Amino acid sequence: MKDDTEIDSQKTRPQFKTPKPADIVMSNNGRDTGKKLIVVEVKDDGYSLIADGKGRRCDKPKLKKNKHLTIIGKASGVVEEKLSRGDKVTNNEVRRALVEHTTESGVAHGR
Repeated sequence: MKDDTEIDSQKTRPQFKTPKPADIVMSNNGRDTGKKLIVVEVKDDGYSLIADGKGRRCDKPKLKKNKHLTIIGKASGVVEEKLSRGDKVTNNEVRRALVEHTTESGVAHGR
């Protein structure tokens, strides 16, 4: 007979990676499902603050559970530099980073 630890290791559970500041994520749950956002800050309790610079502004980022986010890329340039230093980013910088990521990934903007 198998013990409990052996049984638990056989179960398939999705592995959630903890996002880092400047990660581009996609929301999996809630009214923002399918939207691309940037992680502005990561909290210690399994939550992150996210913003897209338009509907969800940087001055009032959304608090969302990390398990409801999928990491799809990394913001480059100014956004990554500022967030790594702990500085605030502007809404315009966040929007630009999301558009750059979209065009780099081969998806046409606005379609």
